[in-house]
Amino acid sequence: MSLKALIEAMRPKQWAKNIFVFAPLVFDLKLFHPVYLARTLAGFVLLCLISGAVYLINDLVDADKDRQHPRKRNRPIASGRLSPRRALMAAILIPLLSLPAGFRLDPLFGAILAVYFVLQIAYSFSLKNLVIVDAMAVAMGFVLRVAAGIPLVEAERFSPWIYTCMGLLALFISFSKRRHELTLLGENANSHRESLGEYSIPLLDQFILIVTTATLVAYTLYTFSAPNLPPNHLMMLTVPFVLYAVFRYLYLVYVKGLGGEPEEIVLRDRPLQVGVLLWGLAVILIMYLG
Repeated sequence: MSLKALIEAMRPKQWAKNIFVFAPLVFDLKLFHPVYLARTLAGFVLLCLISGAVYLINDLVDADKDRQHPRKRNRPIASGRLSPRRALMAAILIPLLSLPAGFRLDPLFGAILAVYFVLQIAYSFSLKNLVIVDAMAVAMGFVLRVAAGIPLVEAERFSPWIYTCMGLLALFISFSKRRHELTLLGENANSHRESLGEYSIPLLDQFILIVTTATLVAYTLYTFSAPNLPPNHLMMLTVPFVLYAVFRYLYLVYVKGLGGEPEEIVLRDRPLQVGVLLWGLAVILIMYLG
């Protein structure tokens, strides 16, 4: 087995999405607690392994369709650099080891990890072909990532507003990705994924407008109404950073024609990185020193 091809097929760049498991650690004011930090790091690793197994399964299911895609045809399984048999072996072995480890780390975390795995498998085999449901399933995956971090830190002050903001943000990214795919594939979109044939650019623009507005409103309400925040309302000072990050992402989608791989946008676009970094620093300063 080509270890390099296997790791590539597990899409390590997309493991960045699992960083949201750290949200409870930060917002419950336990970022500098060594035990909770270690538990969250372990949870992050297990989420990455499970995510990698899901990507293997997804690529096994979509191998034929990926070969017709201008970018996805270069993936290890679609291109033939990783044999389906070996990919399947890894996709079975990884969950068999990771899920018990998750329950050993924390029973509730293990349960959430198992639900996340089942959801992603359902997405690979059927949910991704259901219009609107496909994007909602992706959003639920992000919400589960956040929820997975709560038992790891024994959260006491975590606000449910974070779930709302996370779900809406994930919908925003999901609809933006589908818009990019529809633009890129054109008339061949339906042959790559059934649900893409049910979307249209004007419809996705409406969805993006709605979830963008809802995301910004939800986050703004969170900054001055969540009971676990400092009473001086300084968290409202982070709103401009969120506005900039969302507007920058929209600029990259509509002007630069990006959006197909959200993780690549975050890892490559320096202005967006700066905006997210400043937001993170502001949150830590306000939460821990406010």
